[in-house]
Amino acid sequence: MDLSLKTISYSQDRKDWLGSQHGTDVLRSITLDVSTFTKATHYPDGYLKSGLPLGKITASGKYGLYDDTKSDGRQTLVGLLWTGVEVIDHRGTASTSVGGSMFVHGFVKTSALPAPGIDANGLVDVASRIYTV
Repeated sequence: MDLSLKTISYSQDRKDWLGSQHGTDVLRSITLDVSTFTKATHYPDGYLKSGLPLGKITASGKYGLYDDTKSDGRQTLVGLLWTGVEVIDHRGTASTSVGGSMFVHGFVKTSALPAPGIDANGLVDVASRIYTV
């Protein structure tokens, strides 16, 4: 039996990228493919941050990090990760797929989005649904 003291850190999910409350009532439930994210960049603390841009992977139907240079479906921006999602649990075990929710309609402050943000092509993809302020 291990009775040693263990510390678990929790972080506050920031939504300073949200331009208004408009659209926050029409979120979409999704499954994320964790392999499309880089640990050191996107979840160094074990959590994917809210506001990450997402594309839908054609072959699996899961969602991954939007990347305009890919040809697997992720080259089309479809929304933003709504809340932070735990990828590595308190035991250090990494998940391959995790559930989450996606913001698909409303106002966004692009300058406040976490890296990599949204490029010009991504803005065109969501131009009729996500508006920048």
